[in-house]
Amino acid sequence: MTDTDRSFATALRPGAGWGWILAYGVLSALLGLAAFVFPVPATLAATLVVGAFLIASGLVSVGAGIFGKGHEGRGYAIGFGLVTLIIGLIMAFEPATGAISITILVAVWLGLRGALEIGLGAKMRRRRGWMIAMGVLNIILALFVLATLPWSAMTLPGYIVGISFLFGGITAIASALDHKKGASAFSM
Repeated sequence: MTDTDRSFATALRPGAGWGWILAYGVLSALLGLAAFVFPVPATLAATLVVGAFLIASGLVSVGAGIFGKGHEGRGYAIGFGLVTLIIGLIMAFEPATGAISITILVAVWLGLRGALEIGLGAKMRRRRGWMIAMGVLNIILALFVLATLPWSAMTLPGYIVGISFLFGGITAIASALDHKKGASAFSM
């Protein structure tokens, strides 16, 4: 048996690689906790990452518009690419401004979601009160976020990133421990 055959057999063994999944989960959970402890740096980091993605997307869109001959959306691709590039540059070089923009979008989303939940709740036969209460809560959250600007802008995205990393890490840890016992990794 060659080394290649051995590594392939190891990869097929139930539970193989569980340590890597566990390490990922622990690191992710620790990063999530760090984002809660240090929400402002986490917010700035998240804003910089979003800015970098927007810059890359804008450049590719402009390139597609300039070099993608023979399609009718060239002007759109260039225009959209330039707008995306400008927004990405603002987020990358003025992350506090980008964080405020993201936070305002979250507040608008919460407000619209709340209004839709109240509307749906009014039409529901069962669980009407729960849906209306959730809608009212989301509108209150939207108003709270807006009323606490700019403080909320410097912490809310960091907390959102923290929640995502923390729960993703916990899920990966649980999956790794199940996988160690022979279950498929991230089985459904």
